Parts: sequence; structure tokens; C-alpha cells
Amino acid sequence: MNPCVHPSSSQRTDLMRAADGVPVSDLGAWTTAMNNLGIGPVGLSGQQLISDSLCLQRFDPGLGLLASMNPLMGGISLVPPPPAPPDMPVVKEIIHSKSCTLFPQNPNLPPPSTRECPPGCKTVFVGGLPENATEELVREVFDPCGEIIAIRKSKKNFCHIRFSEEFMVDKAMYLSGYRMRIGSSTDKKDSGRIHVDFAQARDDLYEWECQQRLLAREERHRRKVHEDRLRPPSPPPIVHFSEHEAAMLAERLKDDHNFSEATVVLFTWIDRGEVNRRTANHFYSMIQSANGHVRRLMSEKAQHEEEMEHAKEVFKNALLAILNQFEQITAVFTAATRQKAWDHFSKAQRKNVDIWRKQCEELRNAHSEEIMGIRREEEMEMSDDEEDENPSKRLRTEENGVCDQTQASLKEENDSLRWQLEAYRNEVELLRREQRGGGGGGGGRYDEDPPVIQSSEVQIQLLQKNMHNMQQQLLSLQEQLRSKEAELEEARAEHRYLEGGVASLRDQLLGNGDGTNGTNGTNGDHETAVNGCVPSSFLSRERRSEVIMRGGVASEKEALLLGIISTFLHVHPFGANLEYLWSYIQRLDSKVSPVDLQCLMVRLPSMFRQELSGVGATLEKRWKFCGFDSLGSA
Repeated sequence: MNPCVHPSSSQRTDLMRAADGVPVSDLGAWTTAMNNLGIGPVGLSGQQLISDSLCLQRFDPGLGLLASMNPLMGGISLVPPPPAPPDMPVVKEIIHSKSCTLFPQNPNLPPPSTRECPPGCKTVFVGGLPENATEELVREVFDPCGEIIAIRKSKKNFCHIRFSEEFMVDKAMYLSGYRMRIGSSTDKKDSGRIHVDFAQARDDLYEWECQQRLLAREERHRRKVHEDRLRPPSPPPIVHFSEHEAAMLAERLKDDHNFSEATVVLFTWIDRGEVNRRTANHFYSMIQSANGHVRRLMSEKAQHEEEMEHAKEVFKNALLAILNQFEQITAVFTAATRQKAWDHFSKAQRKNVDIWRKQCEELRNAHSEEIMGIRREEEMEMSDDEEDENPSKRLRTEENGVCDQTQASLKEENDSLRWQLEAYRNEVELLRREQRGGGGGGGGRYDEDPPVIQSSEVQIQLLQKNMHNMQQQLLSLQEQLRSKEAELEEARAEHRYLEGGVASLRDQLLGNGDGTNGTNGTNGDHETAVNGCVPSSFLSRERRSEVIMRGGVASEKEALLLGIISTFLHVHPFGANLEYLWSYIQRLDSKVSPVDLQCLMVRLPSMFRQELSGVGATLEKRWKFCGFDSLGSA
């Protein structure tokens, strides 16, 4: 048989059977058998067993190894194989070791089955070992896969091998399905088909969990370091109050550069409760120094506003100058396109001039729109017209603004009058102390300086008159403040009535979209929007109930009030008057008025019913909860 021609599978089987009887010491016969099988023979010491290496493809005599052997076996293949297609099955080769030989299984057979790899697996199960296999033989076969930590061999032809790393298990899995033969013996006890599978060991799971915990700790440490790096630095600690520190802080408050830091310290001292009778003067002077910066800040704000206005003016003038130049360039193009000059240009020149003219006009139009936008913004800032806003929203905004301004001005006047009154009181107290001190010195001094004492008494009387006038002004201002607050409350109540009327009108318009009610429905809705509820003089009782029930609950606050009113009236089976109900709800929400409660109960006749109780002078209106009755009748 020509050694360069590979035999068929049947011939290969016959030759392997014939080679089983050839002793290993007969190198010539063994070489002939391996050559007939189409496999490059390798000696135990790595020497070359055939002279002609060309009869075997992919065999390098300089290495004495097959270049296409298992790439996972460390120390067996020194040259990496070429990349194979992903769908091409892996072709396993015969593996020779010192004491045994491993023959691959038939490639047509399915690969051996394996279990799912447990996490951190470093241990493999090896079954199907020959009966005469020893621990040294197993170590010799699996030692190329990696460092072996322990081998636990059983008497039933299987063992467990634990490697030092996880990737070594994948190398050991490659040997699954090989048929092991010890030496050249044909005895059944010297051969067996090994099966390698993943094994679940407690040591591997423990080490894997420890590694995961270590990685989690490292990740938390990295996250904490990252958060600490991004966290803003802590503010410096605030010094404790003392007279020396207060004097230094007063100087720092006067400085514009240290004002921000000094105010933080001052606020902390006041918040800590450092103000008392002994330190009140120090804190008053520091607060006065802080107040002195108000004028500076207002002047700086005015200066910045002036600079902004000046910059806007300069920007607008520059845009106008640019627009003027655009107009001049456009005039040049317009003059050039007239017939007396246009006829003297060539066709290419006319085309270029036309393109330039269009570009210039587009830029001019865009620039003009920008200037017009700036002018519109200025007009909008200067004008007080707010046609686009909602009327109810504008009304509420105007009311709030006027009321806020009135309250602010009244409070300022009240505070100023109070301060002046306090100053007059202090002056009167000082004059009284001086008078007491002068009177205690002896009668001769009183006789010598009567004009001084009389002038002091006159001053005291004037000051008392001023104090009385100030008190009268203060009382009048307080009365005005209370009247303004009452007007504000009435305006808010009226606004709420209007909002309720608008909501009921909108719901009625949506519900009666067919338009069958005509003018009467519109007039009734208008009166409802004005008064906040549907009047009985225009609508019947059934019609009023229908409109009110369609109003429903408009907000979450009304729903909350509805629940509280229902609970309160439920525990009062004989009913309660509006004032009693409002006094209870006033403790929960001071902003609720009796009119709000009455409108809410009127809008829900299926839940609340108003009845008259008593006789004569004791006649009063009581509200009762009738929700369960309405539910039972429905």
C-alpha cells in the first residue's frame, strides 16, 4: 500500500486491529502500522521514526509532532492551526502519552452529553476509566490541561479531578469520548472509553462566592470613591460666638468681598440662639451693617441694568447700520439690473450678478426680521396689554398684585411707625432718668436751673403728644389693613363663585350640545356663572338638581372637603347648621369660608339636604347627610 494514500475507514479498522498485536519495542513494525493508518508516528522520546516526511501531510520532522493536533492540549501542539469555519466539526487526533494512548471516537457519532456548568467550576468528573488505571496514569493524561490540585479516584473506574483555574476545565472537557488504552495491551481491563463532565464541588462554590463578594466589595469601593470625588467639599466650620469674634465679624460685614461668608456666620449665630440681653447690641450693630449693603446691591443692580440697556442700544444700532449697508448693496444690484447697464454684461456675468442679488436679498430680509423681532419684544415689555391671557387668570393676578402691594406698603408704614414710636419712648425714658437724677441732687440745683427743667417737661409733653399721634396713626393703619384683608377675602370669594359658575356653564354646554334649550338656557347659565349657583326663580327644582349634579367635584380639595363634611354630618343625625360645620372645618383649614361650604353642598343635592328646624325665634336651617337615602332610592 502506498503510504502517501490514506486508507478508507474499513481498511483503517483492519489495520488498527492488526497493529494491536504489534509490540511497542518493534519500532519498524509500529512505524509501518502508523504509516498505513495515515498518521505521523511519534517516538516516546520525540525522535523521527520515518525518513520521508513528505508522505504525510502536515507533519514537521523538525518538531516530531503533528501540527494539527488538539490546540487545547498544552505542550502537544506548538504551531496554531489555521482558523476553521464555525459550522465545521472539530476533528480530533490520536494523543500519545508515556503510558497510554488516547483514540478519538467516530466523528459521525454525536458528541458526548454534558451537564450545565456550575458557577466557578474547577472540578471535573472522569468516568469510564480502565480497571487497571492508576492515579499516576490519570495525572499523566490530564496534566497537560493545567495544574492539578487534587485527584480523588474511586474503585468503580471513575475519579474527580480539581484544577487550579476554571479555564483548565474546558481543556479537560475536550478529552471526553476518547478511548484510552494502556500500553499496547488488548485486555478489557486496560482499555475504556472515558467520559468527562462538569462536577459540582462545595470548594469551587465557596471560592466562587468569595470571589464574587470580593468583586462586589471592590465595586462598592470604586463607587464610593467616585461619589466622594463628585461630592462638593464641606463648608468650613462656624466659629463660636464671642465678643472678639463679633467685633471681627462686624468688620467683615462692612467689607464687600467677605460679606457673603460673614452673613453665613451671622445667620448661624442667630439660629443657635446666641442673641440675649447682653449681646443684643452687638447683634443689632451687625444686622445694621448687613442692612447697609441693601443700597449697594440696589445701586449695583441699577448699574447692571443700565449696562444691559446700553448694550442693547449698541447692538440695535449696529444691526441698523448693517441693515443700512444691506440696503445700499441691494440698491447697487437694483441699479445694475436695469436695462441700460444690464445689456453690457455677458451671460455669465448676468448669472453671477443675479445669484449675488438673491443672496443679498435673503440676508437682508432675515436681518430685517431679526430687527423687527427686537422691536416687538421692546414693545411687549413696555406695553401693559395682556389680551392673550385668560380673563379669570388676569383678574386673579391683578387682585393678588394689588393686594400684595397694599399689604406690603401698609406693613412698611406700620413698621416705620412702630420704630419711630419705640425711638420716642426711649427718648422719653432718657429724659425721665435725667429728670430723676437732677431732682435727687438737691433743692438748690432745682432752684438754680428752673428753665432747663421746664424745657424738659415741655419736651416730654411734646413727645407724649407725638406718641399719641403715632398710636392713632398706627391704629388707623391697622384698621385699613384689616379692611383691605376683608376686601381681598371678598374678592377671592367672588372669584371662586365665578370659577364655579364658569365650570357649571361649561358642563351644561357640553351636556346639552343638541341646542334644544335656546335662549332660556343661556340666560340661566349666565346667571349661574354670576351667582355661583342656579337660582330657583329661573329653573325648576328638577332642572336645578340636574345642573348641580353635573357640576360634580372640581378639585382634590373639594373632594377632601366633601369627605370631611359627609363624616361630620353622618355623626350628627339631626343635622347641623352652617356656622357649626364651618367652626369645625376652620380648625383643619383656616382658608375655607362658609360660602365655600354652602356652594359645595348646594351643588350636591343627592348627598346633602337643607331643612328648617325649630319654632319661632329658634328657627334655624340645618344641613343633613342624605347620601345613603339617595343610594337606596337609586
